[in-house]
Amino acid sequence: MRIGLLTEGGYPYVSGDARLWCDRLVRGLAQHEFDVYALSRSQHQEDEGWIPLPPNVRRVRTAPMWTAEDDDVALGRRARRRFTECFGELAAVLSGTSGGLPAAATGSLAGTSGAKGPSEGVSTPEADRFANALYGLAELAREAGGLVGALRSETAVRTLERACRAPGAHRAAREARVQDLLAVAAHLERALRPLSLDWYEDDGLGAVDLCHAASGGPAALPGLLARHFTGVPLLVTEYGVRLRTHYLTAPDAPPAVRSLLAAFHGRLAAEAYARAEVVTAGNTHARRWQERCGADRGKLRTVYPGMDARPFAEVGESPECADPDTLVWVGRVEPAKDLVSLLHAFAEIRKRQPKTRLRIVGGPAGSEGTAYLGHCRTLAAQLFPDEADGPHATGDNPVSFEEIGGPELPALADAYASGAVTVLSSVVEGFPISLVEAMLCGRVTVSTDVGAVVEVIGGTGLVVPPRNPRALAEACVALLRDPARRARLGAAARARALELFTVEQNIQAFHGIYLEIVSRAPIRRVVLDEAGAPLPFAVPAEAHVPIRWAAPSPSLVVRGGPGGATARPVRATTPVPAPEGAR
Repeated sequence: MRIGLLTEGGYPYVSGDARLWCDRLVRGLAQHEFDVYALSRSQHQEDEGWIPLPPNVRRVRTAPMWTAEDDDVALGRRARRRFTECFGELAAVLSGTSGGLPAAATGSLAGTSGAKGPSEGVSTPEADRFANALYGLAELAREAGGLVGALRSETAVRTLERACRAPGAHRAAREARVQDLLAVAAHLERALRPLSLDWYEDDGLGAVDLCHAASGGPAALPGLLARHFTGVPLLVTEYGVRLRTHYLTAPDAPPAVRSLLAAFHGRLAAEAYARAEVVTAGNTHARRWQERCGADRGKLRTVYPGMDARPFAEVGESPECADPDTLVWVGRVEPAKDLVSLLHAFAEIRKRQPKTRLRIVGGPAGSEGTAYLGHCRTLAAQLFPDEADGPHATGDNPVSFEEIGGPELPALADAYASGAVTVLSSVVEGFPISLVEAMLCGRVTVSTDVGAVVEVIGGTGLVVPPRNPRALAEACVALLRDPARRARLGAAARARALELFTVEQNIQAFHGIYLEIVSRAPIRRVVLDEAGAPLPFAVPAEAHVPIRWAAPSPSLVVRGGPGGATARPVRATTPVPAPEGAR
């Protein structure tokens, strides 16, 4: 089959989210063809280029989310009125204004496309209004050639202001200042840039058998539009819920900005969940977020991230190489990892096990992580002055801060091999990759009860409450004093990781979901001859086999959906054939 893989800030770029698992998925399903539609996040990401692409990637099309040139589209009077109505309804839903548009406006929101109605299958009036407004803007962008200029215009800001000042709006929206409205309008313009792309024609996403969005948010929006215009089924995969990410990354934003943007991300997530044939989560923690955002339980599947177990095989099969008196922490250094609690817990451990050492392995995450790493180094020096074995020996601190790639830790597996117990002290965590890596190495773990930790380790490690140094210390001491228990739990952890968290199980799960979606929601494409009449038996069964049986007839015109655009949108990027190697 032919799959449209939708990414944002990830595959096929060298850096970014979801790069590794997308690459493993595409390579693992070599019998299927992939068209990659990627949204980039920065100029730096584009300059870094792509990773080497396998032969089954037929083509790659990209568009920047970090910038957009003005499309120079001059909307006529009727188009301007439609834009004001659609964007005004969208803003009204975000601000909490009750009521709908007049009957005349409802017709313009629905647009002229003959595709399925946007309100189909949605349970609440607010969701209906959001969907009507979103698809109304999409159809206007398709007909006019883009909406970048309109979304940046003063009209958009004034429309947003009217919605926030209208009776019934939420208190936070009513208190929005001018700078708040400008910030929200700018964010909405960036988030809605996929509306102006030319990806939704018969030679684009309309030609694939299904769309697979590698994340929610902007990556899922092209899939929603492809489903709306051409009926292509949609699969949404989330290893981190975008609404949760928004809450965590914008804690200092003004209340009005937080309220309006949270409403937008929540409505967009609910719409993606409602339209998708299947929604997959990386763990039960993310799945609960999806359910709270409106996902139907009948559509939800849990597909754990697939990790390559080969780099950890040698360490996992040789558990005796570990230092019995060493604790290891591995990860990115940032405040959410709560290394301060870990250092205080280690002070308690040293009182009971004086020979114990702690190795903190990892680099800082951004400027905030760099400052936090400096604070942790200072705290470690205060809690543990350099110790020497004798009066003429050089002092040594029992806490070391290291990074992968040095002479002592040339590879990631060497970090886990250096200790008997792996510790995780986070206060916020999604899917704990470092725990899975430790489990593949056959190491017992002590973790805080956050995110998907309990789901990942099962009964193969110890779990303590977050921000509780005493409980963390007691759990570590219990394992340091019991080698037999460490060995037993480490072996069980490795067996669990090999069963649930490998690349093979991930690929097999998605392959089954692909077949399920295509069999349950096949695309009924209409093939017309030169006279415009339907051509029977024009799409034989072997057309879905990834082999070129014969050249396509130039006299046939394939229509992906019941309605076509009156004007083609301005091309965002030129289709790029996927090369072997980085760009």
